[in-house]
Amino acid sequence: MGETGNLGAHRMNLRFVEAFYWVATLKSVSRAAEKLFITQSAMSSRIASLEDELGVLLLDRRDKQVRLTAAGGRFLVMAERLLSLQREIRDEMGRSAESGLSLRIGAIESVLHSWLIDWVREMRAAQPGLELELTVETTPVLVDQMRRGRLDLAMAALPSSGDGLRQQALPPMPMCFVGHAQLHKKRRYSLADLATLELLTFQRGSQPHVALVDLMRQAGHTRLKVHAISSVSAMVQLIEGGLGVATLPLAVVRRLAERQPLRVLPCEADMPPLPIFLSYRDDPGSALTRTVVDALLGFKAIQVGSSKKSMRS
Repeated sequence: MGETGNLGAHRMNLRFVEAFYWVATLKSVSRAAEKLFITQSAMSSRIASLEDELGVLLLDRRDKQVRLTAAGGRFLVMAERLLSLQREIRDEMGRSAESGLSLRIGAIESVLHSWLIDWVREMRAAQPGLELELTVETTPVLVDQMRRGRLDLAMAALPSSGDGLRQQALPPMPMCFVGHAQLHKKRRYSLADLATLELLTFQRGSQPHVALVDLMRQAGHTRLKVHAISSVSAMVQLIEGGLGVATLPLAVVRRLAERQPLRVLPCEADMPPLPIFLSYRDDPGSALTRTVVDALLGFKAIQVGSSKKSMRS
């Protein structure tokens, strides 16, 4: 029996309500289908069956863009309530609704190479049934994937904006200049010293790239050789090869310096810290994302507290 038959038998199948909710939220049948791991044809079938059950059109199909009808706008509010109620019932009845579920997480390399692994280790201990799908990309790519609904949460240098998306600023990451431990041995470096070297930083237009160029220009150094590199790993390999001095998050350098010949270069001027934003999309049918977000915020709060304590001792 097809999905339409199931709806007629059970009335208001919540799978179809969930399908409508994600199409309306993501403004795309294909993105909603990807979110729910079903085909586009199955997604369209669910929406059509729901409209047939309700006796009204929920989506305006006159062009390629997804638009809600007036009835669709009203039902979207009800759909969110229905999915939230379903989640509350499962929680109240003690059913482990989150077991076997996956979460799509995106992060920039700076987060990956500093604290992400420690947090994932904690998450695996607290949620043993949770499967993580990790994407490591640049900030522009992660922001776009969040907007398109291809990620459930992301940690990047810019917040993601769009319908249904929420943002939370995380503690920024202090930046530093880093060179080869055997090649860059001066006790202290001036900006004039650094301006004579090959400088490595993140992709053009990124916050670290703009901050580095501005810092140098304000000090009167305009004739620079700045290489824009989108990968932390690539920058580290270039440093190892003696091909430049990079701007990297201090936490990344401290972690990688345990295995590679990296040295933080004390400088007369500080680089602005790298902002980190957590972006996520709440799912009314599941508490999983909210649980993970709360765990992440708690993890970072403990990290900040431990860092302050170590600085005082």
